[in-house]
Amino acid sequence: MTTRRTRPAPRPPEGTPPRAELARQARLVLADAVRIARWAAVERGADAAPRPGSGPVTARERAAAALNLTPGQVRAGWDRARLAGLVELHGDTARPGWRLHAWDRDDSAVLRGWVALFDAWSLVHPASEGVEPSAVAEVVEAVPQVLSLLQLSQGPVLVPALLDLLGQRVEELREERCEVPAAGPAPEAAATTGAVDGTDGLPALLDWALEGLAAVGALTLDAGAEGRHATLTPLGNWAVWVKLEQICVAAQSPAGNIEQSAEDMLRGCARLTPGPARAEYRAWLAARTLSSAVSELLAVARGEDALLRGLAFEALRVVGAPAEAEVRATVSEPSLRPYALLWLAEYEGADPDDAQEVLTREESTWLWVDTAAAVADHGESELLVRHLDSAVQGTVPALLDEIRAVGHPRTVQVLVALAAAHPDPALAKAVRRAAFQVHTGGA
Repeated sequence: MTTRRTRPAPRPPEGTPPRAELARQARLVLADAVRIARWAAVERGADAAPRPGSGPVTARERAAAALNLTPGQVRAGWDRARLAGLVELHGDTARPGWRLHAWDRDDSAVLRGWVALFDAWSLVHPASEGVEPSAVAEVVEAVPQVLSLLQLSQGPVLVPALLDLLGQRVEELREERCEVPAAGPAPEAAATTGAVDGTDGLPALLDWALEGLAAVGALTLDAGAEGRHATLTPLGNWAVWVKLEQICVAAQSPAGNIEQSAEDMLRGCARLTPGPARAEYRAWLAARTLSSAVSELLAVARGEDALLRGLAFEALRVVGAPAEAEVRATVSEPSLRPYALLWLAEYEGADPDDAQEVLTREESTWLWVDTAAAVADHGESELLVRHLDSAVQGTVPALLDEIRAVGHPRTVQVLVALAAAHPDPALAKAVRRAAFQVHTGGA
């Protein structure tokens, strides 16, 4: 067994403002988004607020008139509110997100909202139409290197220096993917001429990236005697440090599952207690883009292993807000619906002990069977017997009646395992009879 070498977590950059000051700056960046989100909540009530960014133009115009903004500013502010988790979309209506409720009193919620906006800079400021999507993706992937240089410089950096670094990083990414460059100018020449493998060119894409990062308050762009230069704002400086800290956490993964697939990582965490498991989830997530990590976890949750399904949603709790949209989309999937509803209830502020109240009786019964399947596959027989106490029905006959009706694909296996494990012969007989009836389709 090899010993994983750890590195110390980076210290906050010298001169980083206090957390309260960073939160104040984040509130300024998102001030219009907050105003629009609050207007939308009041306009028709928190349960049926209109979406100023879509639908009838009159809603946008009403918001613009009420808030003294242009319709374009309303649309941009609405997009920022959505990306920062200030509003939640439910079909054609919007509701205030939990961050909006906590905005004035919780600096951590504000900073998490701003980081969500920072992570979505390429959506806030979309690339021009006609640019090759693969070139855009390469630049987005290379931008962290550019941000690291800006932080290390602790001051303005000329755009040509950033362009050189961007070109080098894009070439490294292509080499890592074993891509053969198309015939044309060498990388250095391409950076100068602005022709890189059929894209609009790295200079134009760098300008787009810097403008996008400036739009979310991460950096400033200025012109000086030596040319244009970029400088990280205090918020941008802090955000880069947060990302570096996450990388160091990943390098210190307690159980060494960083390089594993989501399925193998979750299997490795199955034997851990909740605290160490969450540390492992954080390390695994920090080593990946959040979008790909969330997709991978949900793919595992859709599998046949009920234990991994539950663990996948535990890992998604560590992800938090960036997973909200994809988790919400799974509510329509029967096998994931109870897990998704509980996740969303806790995300929206419900106490975990009370979150079960969002489930219908049928959904609670389905979840009971799914959890029992996980225990039957991976736990001990005593755990399966004790699992009876968590059923909402209160009595075994009522539970058996509702289990037969709920239609879980593992119902027969769960009942057979429960009958084999239960010490009461009469109860075990009743459970076996229920298993037989489900198996044969009897009443």
